[in-house]
Amino acid sequence: MTGRKSSEDAPIPNRIAELREKAKLSRIELAERIGVNSQTIGYLERGEYNPSLALAFQFSELFGLPVEKIFVRKEKRRGGSAIKR
Repeated sequence: MTGRKSSEDAPIPNRIAELREKAKLSRIELAERIGVNSQTIGYLERGEYNPSLALAFQFSELFGLPVEKIFVRKEKRRGGSAIKR
């Protein structure tokens, strides 16, 4: 092993901070609603931690958005142009 992280371990970009601020929630308030520690919210917002599928669905339910509108792996390319999701 080279010590490199695989692409599967790479942080998944997310909109948690943006959505939390739009909902006028503190990290502590969001953590309480989701059922996690406020530090977990910070790790997620900074891209230091990827959520479990169950946690991603909790964010989806709370914010009323599909998971793919909160967590985005990468822009996909088709025919040389980027497709935004």
